This record gives sequence, structure tokens and C-alpha cells, in this order.
Amino acid sequence: MGRAVKKTISLPPELVREVEEIAEAEGKSVSAVQDALRLARAARLRKELADIQGYWREKAVEKGIVTEEQLAQYLAK
Repeated sequence: MGRAVKKTISLPPELVREVEEIAEAEGKSVSAVQDALRLARAARLRKELADIQGYWREKAVEKGIVTEEQLAQYLAK
């Protein structure tokens, strides 16, 4: 990862309180909220991957492809 870029964001007061409480409870600075953003991004990407896999799994099943061997044979055509 490259250098960090400092940005200012606006948060509703209740979210600021929650972030401050979590940071204090975990003994971290409020700027550690970037960890939460990384986790949220990773979760979003995992969901996108699962959605893509589900789409192509459905397409494969429609063609009768249910094993890796069948897939390899189909792709070799």
C-alpha cells in the first residue's frame, strides 16, 4: 500500500460517538476507523465475488455442467 492520504469527512454526531467509544474500548485512535473501512471493502468484494460465482454456477448448471471435468471438456471445445 502507498502513502496514506489525509481526508476530512463529515459524520453524524451519533456515529462520531460510536467511533470514539469503539476506539477507546480497543485502545486505538479514531483514525483507526480506516481498519473498519478496509473490512467493509473486503466484505463488499467478497459479496461481489460470491454473486459472480453464483451467476456463472447457474449458467453452468443450465448447460448441464456440474463437475470440474465437465467444465474442462466444455471449455476445450
